[in-house]
Amino acid sequence: MNAKDILRNLLPTFALSWNRKRKKVQLRKQLEAKRAAGSIWTSQKLVSAFKEAGIDPKKDLLVHSSLSKIGYVEGGASTVVHALLEFLEPTSTLLMPTSPVVTLQAEHDLDVFDVANTPSKMGSITEFFRSTIAEYRSAHPLEPVSAYGPRARKYTELHHTDSTAYGVNSPWLKHMEFAGQILYLGTTLINSGTSLHAVEDFITHEKFKFPIYLDQRRTFHVAYEGRRLDITSTVHNPEWSRKRQCDGLIPLLEEKGCLKRIVIGEAPSLLVDAAKMKSILLEEYAKRGVTMYTPQGS
Repeated sequence: MNAKDILRNLLPTFALSWNRKRKKVQLRKQLEAKRAAGSIWTSQKLVSAFKEAGIDPKKDLLVHSSLSKIGYVEGGASTVVHALLEFLEPTSTLLMPTSPVVTLQAEHDLDVFDVANTPSKMGSITEFFRSTIAEYRSAHPLEPVSAYGPRARKYTELHHTDSTAYGVNSPWLKHMEFAGQILYLGTTLINSGTSLHAVEDFITHEKFKFPIYLDQRRTFHVAYEGRRLDITSTVHNPEWSRKRQCDGLIPLLEEKGCLKRIVIGEAPSLLVDAAKMKSILLEEYAKRGVTMYTPQGS
């Protein structure tokens, strides 16, 4: 864990909230300066960037994103989403995380997760996609996914029936099984580690070596397709959540050929082969005890 992560864990919630607001004000000023200077990213420029980065338009694409990292985008989140849809083949499905909370799972305090209406807290690109484009959203209260495309329903329909957010019916694991790609657009594994959790849960059936979940499960209230559901799920152990070193896995995944560093707009990004990542991490766990908590093995 680096110094920034340690400091973040020590700061009280109100201080973190104040700092996030301060950074947003600074970002708005920086982006306006880019616009004034003529440094503008359009839909066509983004489509070209996706092609140059080597993203396969024929594969299902799971996108984690940070709009501000791209630079000044003409039209904002809408432009990014429509550029992705223009780039992908009609046979491909686009997926995005749309979690309704940004806190640790054990601190989840949403009274009711309304699948159709509760906004995504995973950034403006994901919220535009959820509210305007996506055909389906999964009903798991902790890590729901929105999807658009021929496999959208298949990815999302049974997520809430699992006792964990990353189980056999989750979009996260299914995306690996369908050999999709993951685009970390202006983000990294430490910001967006949900697919890594799916690998952990796959291992858990063989007794994962760290107590990453609290012993007691929690019940969440969900409004879904006109019904009120009480969904019981495991929640991550906050102590172990603070020990994550997800980005420590990047060199390994890059060396093994399943992760590539790319740039989209002005955003340093990552492109990952989801199926290969799962295979590599399972093998390295069995051989050397590699996890996001022990990226060098143990």
